[in-house]
Amino acid sequence: MAKTENQKAWFFVLPVLILVAFNAIIPLMTVVNYSVQETFGNNDFFWAGVVWFEEILHSSRFHDSLMRQLTFTFTILAIEIPLGVIIALAMPRKGPWVPVCLILMSLPLLIPWNVVGAMWNIFALPDIGMLGRMLNEMGFDYNFTRQVGDAWFTLILMDVWHWTSLVVLLAYAGLVSIPDAYYQAAKIDGANSLSIFRYIQLPKMKRVLTIAVLLRFMDSFNIYTEPFVLTGGGPGNSTTLLSIDLVKIALGQFDLGPAAAMSLIYFLVILLLSWVFYTLMMRNEEQ
Repeated sequence: MAKTENQKAWFFVLPVLILVAFNAIIPLMTVVNYSVQETFGNNDFFWAGVVWFEEILHSSRFHDSLMRQLTFTFTILAIEIPLGVIIALAMPRKGPWVPVCLILMSLPLLIPWNVVGAMWNIFALPDIGMLGRMLNEMGFDYNFTRQVGDAWFTLILMDVWHWTSLVVLLAYAGLVSIPDAYYQAAKIDGANSLSIFRYIQLPKMKRVLTIAVLLRFMDSFNIYTEPFVLTGGGPGNSTTLLSIDLVKIALGQFDLGPAAAMSLIYFLVILLLSWVFYTLMMRNEEQ
C-alpha cells in the first residue's frame, strides 16, 4: 500500500520561509545588487560588473584586516576551547554546587555586547581602571589606548572572559551525558585520569566541541561591538578587524559598492572556513 503524503504540512513551514526571506534573502539580494553597481547620488545607479570585487581582493587594506581577523579568531579558539574543557572537567557533576557553578558560568553570556566593551574599557584604563592600575603598579608599562600589544592583550582577554563560558557549558553537557558505567569499567581496568579523558570523556565531547568550535569561530569572525567599544579599532588600525573596517567603508566613507562587495567576500570566507572546520572534525570523528 502506497504511503500518502500530507502536503498541508507546508502551511506550517510557510511562515518560517517568509520570515527567513525578509530577514536574510531579501537583504542579501540588495547587497548583491549594490556590489555590481556604481552610484553618483540622486539614486542613479550604473552597472559596474565585478570591478568592486577586484578592488577589494587587490586591496592591501582588506588583506591587513583579514590577517588581523584571522589572528584574533585562531588565538581565541586556541585559548577558549582548551580552557573551557579544563573548567568543565573541574566542575562538580552532582550536589548543590552544580546549579551554582552553572549560574556563574552563564552570567558573562547574559551581559549585552556593548556593555561588555564598556566594562572592559573602564576596567583596563591605565589611570583609573583596576586592571590598568594593577599592571602598572606591578611594573608593567601598560596602556591599551596607545600600545598595540596591550590593545591586543586586552581585546583577547575580554573575549576569553566573555565567551569561554559557552565552551564550558557545552563541554559540561557532553560530560554529564556519559553513563556512570563507563567510569566504573575504567576503574576496574585500572585506568588513570589521563586515559579516562582520552578514551571516554574526549570522544563523548567531540560533537559538542564541534558545535563550540563552529559557534565561536563564526561569532568571533563577526565580532564588532566589543572591540569597537573597547579600542575603536586602535591604536591606529592595529585592532581594526574585518567587521570594523567594513562599517568604516559602508557608513564612514559611504562607499556602497566596495562595502557590498567586501561584505559578500566576508560572508564567503566565513562560509568556507566553517565548512572546512566541520568537514575536518567530522572526518576525525568517523575515523
